[in-house]
Amino acid sequence: MLLDTPITIFGGSHLSGEFKAQPSKNAALPIIVASLLSKEPVVLHGIPRLADIYTILELMTGLGTKYRWLGPNTLELHTPELTSTVAPYALVSKMRASFILMGSLLSRAGHAEVSMPGGCAFGQRPVDQHIKAFRAMGAEVDEEGGNFIATRTDTFNGSYVFEILTVGGTQNAILAAVLGEGTVILDNASIDTDVVDMVRFLNSLGAQIEGVGTNTIVIHGVKELRGGEYTVIPDRIEASTMLIAAVATRSQLTVTNVIPGHLRAVTSKLVEMGAHILELDHNTLSIDARHGELRPVNLTTSEFPGFPTDVQPQMSALLATVPGTSIVMDKVYPERLTHVVELRRMGANIEVPEHTQVIQGKKLHGAPVRAADIRAGAALVVAAMAAEGKSVIDGVRFLNRGYERLTERLQAVGVHIEQNQQLVAAAMD
Repeated sequence: MLLDTPITIFGGSHLSGEFKAQPSKNAALPIIVASLLSKEPVVLHGIPRLADIYTILELMTGLGTKYRWLGPNTLELHTPELTSTVAPYALVSKMRASFILMGSLLSRAGHAEVSMPGGCAFGQRPVDQHIKAFRAMGAEVDEEGGNFIATRTDTFNGSYVFEILTVGGTQNAILAAVLGEGTVILDNASIDTDVVDMVRFLNSLGAQIEGVGTNTIVIHGVKELRGGEYTVIPDRIEASTMLIAAVATRSQLTVTNVIPGHLRAVTSKLVEMGAHILELDHNTLSIDARHGELRPVNLTTSEFPGFPTDVQPQMSALLATVPGTSIVMDKVYPERLTHVVELRRMGANIEVPEHTQVIQGKKLHGAPVRAADIRAGAALVVAAMAAEGKSVIDGVRFLNRGYERLTERLQAVGVHIEQNQQLVAAAMD
């Protein structure tokens, strides 16, 4: 059971030892949805047990998927037939990633009804690029009362040039085009790691998708997909969070189960600040921030391979502890700022003129704070580790969406972090 009780962090600890990054949630979710395209069993290794994973599994169960856990992070999925093509609002509203069910349902059944997606509470994240791509392929899409109803009346053919880089839009369009006999070309497609991993998974089942990792993706429709087995990539966001936490606490930490190439934008900024990073092997990084003064830096988020928006709040928390002036701009989600007010409770000096964070670094102090979304919660954890005194973090349900068994895994690398043990025991009964 995922426990939604506050966590308490006593700042001042130094991290040490090894931290194994979890499998990627953001890669796992679309791969789980993509399994709908096969009538045969699919076994996925590297599925983190997170609230968002359970939400998507609940949605899939309502569509006809049977699933079972074969191990701590190994999941078997089987959808021999679809029992529904409707994804209800009650579940879709919890998580934006669920909107890509529309592509899988269109591909498998030729019909889909999916509610407007929900998710984290920062800014508007429209789905117009998804809808325009579907229509460019030949789908009929209508909206009724916040529900999108899409129908495929013929084989999907055609092309679409995305007006902006969109991970979810690219994934949704690819999924819609996989089954059939037509050819779909997507230009200005996302090259994000999560898109690449989903395409590799689909191709391992017999899909014919070309151009993976480039901005032009060509999907040649196939009649059906077979079953198979696949391992999801590591979570670059969690790995980045822990690298940042090591710098915030002026520690030395080894982070395993990483793909260093996925982390270049983050590690280069940390090196610019004065941290030392060694690539010990193809999946292990060591970071050391114990020596010398850290320097402030400026950063602007952008699509992969740029600095990820999902790491911006954590980096802002780190910069709030570094003397000097740092400027942070998020061009992907300019309104991703829910962490700012809470960091101010801990003494952070952050001003936000026109959605730009101007951060004057200083020593932080512990305080009661509340997470309003997944990465804001991670930012508060980073700040609490670095602060003087005790911090109590509420809104743990958001951390449960993105970080698996966070309390015990942080304890293992030296963080003085607690959660009400009586409530933990009760939840496990």
